[in-house]
Amino acid sequence: MREQGKDTFFHALTKRDPTFISQEKIELILENNIQVEYIRPLLDDFINFLRSNLNNYFIEIEFTLDNTDLPSAKPLTGRDKFKSMASKNPNLMILKNTFNLDIEY
Repeated sequence: MREQGKDTFFHALTKRDPTFISQEKIELILENNIQVEYIRPLLDDFINFLRSNLNNYFIEIEFTLDNTDLPSAKPLTGRDKFKSMASKNPNLMILKNTFNLDIEY
């Protein structure tokens, strides 16, 4: 797919492993409706490719949307960056308070 210039399709397929519901049914987990709408017209060619290479002419593909992987807002200011790092590692706050450090904002 990547060699054919279909990077969106390639990334949607490689980001998560497909789930095999049965021997004939494969579940693809996609991140949003844009990926679904982009892949849907290309799906017939992809299914035919899988069917011929796997020698299984009963394969079906089902889409599932996964919204749990939404990225949080990226901290922009120094204060936000420090809070973000301190929430991941509380020792930073102890270090800051112990040595009376002034974090530049």
